[in-house]
Amino acid sequence: LAKQLALFITMYSPLQMAADLPENYEKHLDAFQFIVDVPVDWDDTNILEAEPGDYITVARKQKGKDNWFVGAITDENSRIVNLDFSFLKPGNKYEATIYRDAEDAHWDTNPEAYIIEKKTVTNKTKLKILLAKSGGCAISLFETKVK
Repeated sequence: LAKQLALFITMYSPLQMAADLPENYEKHLDAFQFIVDVPVDWDDTNILEAEPGDYITVARKQKGKDNWFVGAITDENSRIVNLDFSFLKPGNKYEATIYRDAEDAHWDTNPEAYIIEKKTVTNKTKLKILLAKSGGCAISLFETKVK
């Protein structure tokens, strides 16, 4: 499920859609929030890491705003993604909502196992995230207003 969310970022398309029966989304409304939040157009795209045919991690900046979205997907091998948020605007803080594979996630036997976490990040933040076999993660980064 986390990989399906990540595909909204890793595969560019201004015609995004959620193609399934509504009752299947109702079971995972917390994860569906990512689909609600993700924009359809971008000001900037950064490929953070990639090996064709194996894995890719992409960061995209929302058009007209300083919000970012990150998607990471992998092939049949599990792997650790090393996220470096240096692409974020220096001095700004962002609320990151991380939709990632659960420890027991598996593409065949447990595809709907996911965890949602929130963290505050800056351009100096570095995170390691485990992707399950054929898994992924999706992250929304909303700029927070400092008072």
